[in-house]
Formats: sequence, C-alpha cells, structure tokens
Amino acid sequence: MLRVLDRSIRAARLLGRSTEIVRVSSARYLNLLEYQSKELLRDSGVSVQNFAIVDDLTKTNSALDKLQADEFVIKAQVLAGGRGKGWFDNGFKGGVHLTKDRNAVANYVKNMLGHRLITKQTSKDGILVQKIMIAESVDITRETYVCILMDRQHNGPVLIASPAGGMDIEAVAEKHPEQIKTVPLDIYDGINDEIAKDVCVFLGFSDADMLNKAMYELKNLWKLFVDIDALQVEINPLVETTDKQVVAVDAKIAFDDNAQFRQRDLFALEDVSEKDPREVDASRFNLNYIGMDGNIGCLVNGAGLAMATMDIIKLNGGSPANFLDVGGSVKEDQVFQAFRILSEDPKVKVILVNVFGGIVNCATIAKGIIAASRNLGLKIPLVVRLEGTNVTEAKKVLSESGLPILTANNLDEAAKKAVISVKA
Repeated sequence: MLRVLDRSIRAARLLGRSTEIVRVSSARYLNLLEYQSKELLRDSGVSVQNFAIVDDLTKTNSALDKLQADEFVIKAQVLAGGRGKGWFDNGFKGGVHLTKDRNAVANYVKNMLGHRLITKQTSKDGILVQKIMIAESVDITRETYVCILMDRQHNGPVLIASPAGGMDIEAVAEKHPEQIKTVPLDIYDGINDEIAKDVCVFLGFSDADMLNKAMYELKNLWKLFVDIDALQVEINPLVETTDKQVVAVDAKIAFDDNAQFRQRDLFALEDVSEKDPREVDASRFNLNYIGMDGNIGCLVNGAGLAMATMDIIKLNGGSPANFLDVGGSVKEDQVFQAFRILSEDPKVKVILVNVFGGIVNCATIAKGIIAASRNLGLKIPLVVRLEGTNVTEAKKVLSESGLPILTANNLDEAAKKAVISVKA
C-alpha cells in the first residue's frame, strides 16, 4: 500500500539477520536517475562507462560521435525497475537495448524518447521518458558486488562485498553465505589500505595491477559515500574488463534526507515531474505524504500510528485518502500546511486527526488545527483524537474555539465518527 524503500530489509538479509523485526519507514527518499548516479560516481573518481545523454532525437549522432564505441547500450532513464522487460505506449518493447549497429541507435531512441514506459514497478500509465542514456558497452571478464551502507546493528557504516556480482545478491547471501564478506567501518578512518586490500583479494583481484585498481575504486566509493551523506552506495556489478580495467557498471545510491540542508545542489537534481504534486508540496514542509484513493483525510504523527489509523478506518468500513505523517517535531505552520494539502483534495470528505503526543505537544497541534480551520475556511467535518503531552490544555483550546470539531477519546471511536461523517 505504501511506496516505501526496502533498504533496511535488504541490508538485514545481506547481513544474515532476520527481517521479522524490520520496520518500514514512511520517509521520502531522494531518487536519482541512473545517469545522475553515474555522474556522481565519475566525479568522485570511480570508473564508469563512457556515456552521453540524449533528450532530443537530433542529438543522437553527436552523442555517438562523442562515444566512439564498438557497441552501444541504450537505456531509458526513468525511476523504475524492470526497464529491460518493460514496454512502451506505442507498442515498442524494452527500455534497455544493446547494439553494434550505429544506425540502429537512432531508431531505438526514436521509439523510446517522448513515450511512456510501463514496467512492473510503474502504474498502468507508465512513466514518460524524457532522457535516454547511450553508453559504451564493456567486455566483462568477471562481475563482483560491493556495497557500503549505514547499518543500525553496527551503529555505523559497513562494507559488504561478494565475488558473485551481477546477480540477486540476496539469493547469494541466503544460499552461499561464505561468498559474502562484511566489514564494519570506522566512520572516521573509513576504508584504509589494509581493509581495501583484504576485501579486493576476497573479490578475486589477485595480480598486483588489478588489485591496485580495485583498491583505488573501493576507496573512491568511500569518498563518495561520505561526501554526499549517503545511506547506501551499492555497485552491482563492479566488473573486471577484458582490457584489465575495473568499472562500476550499475549503481544504486540512497541518500539521507536529514542532510538536505547541506546537500542542496544534490537534492535539486531530483526529477519530480512524474511525482504526485501533493507529495512534492508536502516534502517542502518536511511532511511525509502519500496519496490514496479514499475519502477520509488523515493527519497523524508517526509512521506506525499512521498505518494503524488507516487500518482502523478500513475495519470500520471507511477508506483513507492518504498517509500523512507530520513527524515528531511538528510546528503550528506544518499543521496548517498539512490541513491545506488535505483540504485541497476534492476526494476528501472528512479529516481525521490522530496524534499521540510523546515528543509532540498536543497543544501545538490543537492551535494549528484552530488556525488552519479558520484561515482555510474548512467546510468539511473534522474529527480529532489527541492523547499525551499537554492533552488537557489541547482539549481546552479545541472546546473553547467554537468550531464544530468532533472529538474522540480513542482511535476506534475517532474512526467510527469519521466514517459516519462521510456517510452523513
């Protein structure tokens, strides 16, 4: 139901831990297109394929002239997996193609650029392809796997490596755990020569020249990880080529949204053209919003409570219109913006506020509710359930406001009132 990243679950599987206690997160993560990730790698000294970006069919020939390759990889740039097996709204099949025929490249670009690509991870309408990456194909001798990620159990970064790259690394971890090497890293020391050599030997880079090249790539990956405040930098595969080079062929990078204030240029790269505009709007105010198809607008603090709220609404015969987590340090202005986003949705027929004030001050929520209701001229029913810090003051604020607010003492009562209000 929620579009969330499974990074924590994948990390747990790779590190050989149970995934039963892993909790999903509602946090909005920055996503970059493949070519943007490659640019970050290249700028940090990591070796990648030569590539060019085409956003207009007329630029294809100049891109090919720049590459001067014997074989080309043509890839649609969209934020979705399964591109190779996808199809386009014009009937063309496949968002990834390989060819040695220079003349065929323009035809591939023509059939992909400006059309919508549908994959197993997109909606039925697909995603509009606005950019194509044309890259030189590399002749691969061996494929390995390298990943640096922040791991809670180790209270810091870990390096995960495997000589079995280019495949489902989770399956490797499950069936052949001896092919997975995990190295906890000191956040200050990072990947030093000793660690780099040990890991690269494990990966199978044996002769001196290849070993040095692999160590160089590994240390540059660490530099990138630190410089961009990453949560994960995964290279699958990191390959050895027939001409004795070490190249990062594919990368997945996860970013820490908490670092946005000092990574503004990086976050400005995100393509939001295919995102729900309400999500983009909410993110500007540090609100986690995901739109749904129901008619009961939800304003909640905490991802777990938000999901429980939606479940209770469903159990009572209602349908949630959204997931909206205001977080633990919410201010009055954020409450106002949350109400504005909910009230602008024509499908929303009632708003349900469910807040448990641990860190959150219930009085702050109450004042934000009053201000939003008055300033927005709220015309739809409002159900409020507050509990926790300063709840007595909060309830007094609501009762003295003179606004027709329906209050509830528990979540089940609140959900019932919201469902009844929709049907009234």
